[in-house]
Amino acid sequence: MRLRLSVALSVVMVGAALAAALHSHAAAGLPAVAELNLKIREWDIPSKGGHPHDPAVGPDGSLWFTEQMVSKLARLDPTTGEFREYPLKGANDGPHGLVADRDGNIWYTGNFAAYIGKLNPRTGEITQYKMPDAKAEDPHTAVFDAQGILWFTVQVGNMVGRLDPETGKIDLRSPPTQNSHPYGIAINSKGVPFFCEFNSNKIASIDPQTMQIREYPLPAAARPRRMAIAADDVIYFTDFEGGNLGRLSPASGAVRMWPSPGGGKSEPYGIAITPDGMVWYSESGVKPNTLIRFNPRTEEFGRATIPSGGGTVRNIAATSDGRLFLACSGVNKVAVVDPAR
Repeated sequence: MRLRLSVALSVVMVGAALAAALHSHAAAGLPAVAELNLKIREWDIPSKGGHPHDPAVGPDGSLWFTEQMVSKLARLDPTTGEFREYPLKGANDGPHGLVADRDGNIWYTGNFAAYIGKLNPRTGEITQYKMPDAKAEDPHTAVFDAQGILWFTVQVGNMVGRLDPETGKIDLRSPPTQNSHPYGIAINSKGVPFFCEFNSNKIASIDPQTMQIREYPLPAAARPRRMAIAADDVIYFTDFEGGNLGRLSPASGAVRMWPSPGGGKSEPYGIAITPDGMVWYSESGVKPNTLIRFNPRTEEFGRATIPSGGGTVRNIAATSDGRLFLACSGVNKVAVVDPAR
């Protein structure tokens, strides 16, 4: 009888604690969040202190990433767990963002050395394209459009650029807002690049022909850091300072903000959209870091904890088969996430 009473009391206490937690979450104005059952595999990268910054998807499905603090690029075969590293020309080039072209070359931003680089993985040959303006000191994030033109942001230099791989010509433009710190960048279905102005409350687009820049205002306190563009060209972005997930509809200028489940100090950072339309992003201010899934159709949130803690997931790449690639900077790991079906 005592055992039954003890069990009953335990159930009541657990239920009460859960109810209190849910009430506290709701009282704080935070959305309800379901716990996700994800398969997250992590690997230690080969170089100690490499500080993996951004991941990218190779044409063969491999995970490429920058090792910013040891001036290397690296490739992981998620099937075998085999790594290969590619040292860059300089000892302190600070590779940051990277992306594969249609021929399998890996293009990266030399963030500490003011250049865009191209690695041919088959030969190990590296080609550098120096910035034509000394003010463009820190190329940041890069992306290809459908015509094979590379677009990139320059954060502190306050510019956006394009590089034509056929000629090597680089063109640079500065946004109307001074010191706006262009950061994350993505291309919509019409071939128009959009980018975050991280040091302001704006997202901007740049005309691919004229390079004219148009800015879209967000709520005054918002600070957009990374973005991903959905199939309908709606933009989802992480509001790093405010702890929100944001959505911008460029056609109308309408903006919607959702508080992130981790709260105002959750520092949403890397973001990607999988082929099923789910929006995924990291909460870098939550320790251990969490991976958040947002369903745009139902506006429901799901959450999983990154096993290693993440140590700040700065960027996320989505594969064509619905997996996610993560670079876990502070713990010197990379990860592959297989979402539950």
